[in-house]
Amino acid sequence: MAQAQLAVVEGVLERITYANEENGYTVARVDTGRGAGDLLTVVGALLGAQVGESLRMTGRWGSHPQYGRQFTVENYTTVLPATVQGIRRYLGSGLVKGIGPVFADRITRHFGLDTLRIIEEEPQRLIEVEGLGPKRTKKIADAWEEQKAIKEVMLFLQTVEVSTSIAVRIYKKYGDASISVVREQPYRLAADVWGIGFLTADKIAQSVGIPHDSPERVKAGLQYALSQSADQGHCYLPEEQLISDAVKLLQVDTGLVIDALGELAGEEEGVVRQALPTGERGQGEQAEELTHSAVYLVPFHRAEISLAGQLQRLLRAEEDRLPAFQEVDWEKALGWLAGRTGTELAPEQQEAVRLALSQKVAVLTGGPGCGKSFTVRSVVELARAKQARVILAAPTGRAAKRLSELTGVEASTVHRLLELKPGGDAAYDRDRPLDADLVVVDEASMLDLLLANKLVKAVPPGAHLLLVGDVDQLPSVGAGEVLRDLLAPGSPVPAVRLTRIFRQAQQSGVVTNAHRINSGTPPLLQGMTDFFLFPEEDPEAAGRLTVDVVARRIPAKFGLNPRRDVQVLTPMHRGPAGAGVLNGLLQQAVTPARPDLPERRFGGRVFRVGDKVTQIRNNYEKGANGVFNGTVGVVTSLDGDEQRLTVRTDENEEVPYDFDELDELAHAYAMTIHRSQGSEYPAVVIPVTTSAWMMLQRNLLYTAVTRAKRLVVLVGSRRALGQAVRTVSAGRRWTGLDHRLSGRVGAGSSRPSLP
Repeated sequence: MAQAQLAVVEGVLERITYANEENGYTVARVDTGRGAGDLLTVVGALLGAQVGESLRMTGRWGSHPQYGRQFTVENYTTVLPATVQGIRRYLGSGLVKGIGPVFADRITRHFGLDTLRIIEEEPQRLIEVEGLGPKRTKKIADAWEEQKAIKEVMLFLQTVEVSTSIAVRIYKKYGDASISVVREQPYRLAADVWGIGFLTADKIAQSVGIPHDSPERVKAGLQYALSQSADQGHCYLPEEQLISDAVKLLQVDTGLVIDALGELAGEEEGVVRQALPTGERGQGEQAEELTHSAVYLVPFHRAEISLAGQLQRLLRAEEDRLPAFQEVDWEKALGWLAGRTGTELAPEQQEAVRLALSQKVAVLTGGPGCGKSFTVRSVVELARAKQARVILAAPTGRAAKRLSELTGVEASTVHRLLELKPGGDAAYDRDRPLDADLVVVDEASMLDLLLANKLVKAVPPGAHLLLVGDVDQLPSVGAGEVLRDLLAPGSPVPAVRLTRIFRQAQQSGVVTNAHRINSGTPPLLQGMTDFFLFPEEDPEAAGRLTVDVVARRIPAKFGLNPRRDVQVLTPMHRGPAGAGVLNGLLQQAVTPARPDLPERRFGGRVFRVGDKVTQIRNNYEKGANGVFNGTVGVVTSLDGDEQRLTVRTDENEEVPYDFDELDELAHAYAMTIHRSQGSEYPAVVIPVTTSAWMMLQRNLLYTAVTRAKRLVVLVGSRRALGQAVRTVSAGRRWTGLDHRLSGRVGAGSSRPSLP
């Protein structure tokens, strides 16, 4: 069948009904001026087009069986509107920061058809318009110039299908140098610009003529493979695995990869290779230690060496900031404590208290209901009774708030405690330590390698550090498994594991079943008042049932608020009962569209005032001390004129987001279990379906259940639940911290000759 001929259509972009930010595919409605409110549906490559713009589109006419006649766009150019009405619509669309519908109306009434020329050539004249002072006038002129520059970059990037938001970010990073960087050093983008991975940079590089076998391409691919493995939690990759991954990714000869790895290992900010132990061959005196070559990105290698060194330094410090506890009469001290709290500590809790106050570094671990919280409170009570300066911290705002409520002492997030600055450096470090005698960090299973290193650096010599967490939960979102490494055989860090479940906790189905799951035993589902299973084999039906449980059943039976008190935790993001689909359904149920409710579409998502959202990357530039991956908040305002929405985070901080930064936010009505670490919710709803089969693991389900304070509802398949309870997580992360702590590997890097 002959293909439809190319045609040209002009019109004003009225609204975008769908946009895929990754590939730029857009479905939109365009006013072609036919009148009677008749809008044309256009689909295709409308990357970067903004509502209100006049477009000249080249493409082909066609028909959709459901939506009727439509125009498929192959490319387009922006045409400045030629009528006063068009100019008003264009300016009022939010395209230019500082001009919303009200000011667009005033400006066009004053300047008429001359409006766009005035903004372009004589922006100082905008002051003639009522309500536009010098400050706003300058802001509008600057925004107009920036918009023009971004447009130029976007037109250049259109040929390689780079999304609007990424084009904006490229411009913000490089300014006027954007096009030259993209043309001449495209692989820089993967390292410098969040949201551009190697694959996008590689596509751009190919389009600007960089050869497939270029050494720069291969080196960038190696670094990408390592950064991908860091995103999966690894601090390094064994050299053989890295080479194999890179060959697959790059589709080049192994020899090229080996050569590029050798070059990278010689570069200051390249990679570091070091031999690490993998086990022993033989026994006794004949035993031979086996090693493999570990390849690190530089920041992870530095952090691992630094963290091991700082922990050893604290452990060996001669000074002691809690000297009273070296000679204390423990029987008397614990008796005083029991009188103060009204409860006697169990023997293993007493051991943990003694350890925390007499050892410079200690770890306290254990599951729910075993008295970790009360033990921490006891440590803090005794330390403060001796006038010790106590600092409490946790990785998330929710966990810090809970720690504060428990102890009566103010607690903060680790990021705020260290006063992280733009760029990620901390105000407190080895040269300027915290003023503390005792530092207690809760939810320590969440501490990744980089954050743990920053924290331990800031603990002064002689101070005591107590890390508290449940080592059976999922490890940190970031690279490393610090808590597990500190508890590994041969670690010099003393630790206590609480195992006894207290009587009142035994009455809780949540606690009982968490321990059953952790030991590989199916949870009890009969006769529980706080732990339920709603069986549903079909994953799509399970997704719909999850929404009903959250929005209707739990509020009706338990009086809980579905937005504030109930959290859906899913094994994965994708799939019919994954966080992605459920967020859309839950938003419709909990925060539906209303004429009086401001909203902003971004890509395929709509943000509304009242939405529960989460930050999905570490951003050291936002907020007082950065906003971090996993921070949760609520959208409190949305300003179309300033193109900005504001989120109030769990730490009660108001954080503004420009509309072009909205890809840093995701909805959080449902979130993956990994993202929920360190948080606690009154009620947790967990879809457990066969569509998430590969992700169903014991520590994943255990982590989800232990996030609940009062109520757990499982929705889904008994078969999937059985799979999750039976399946032990496959393998450890690649980390070297345990070897460094046990003294089995030194600090220096070796550069063995490659095969």
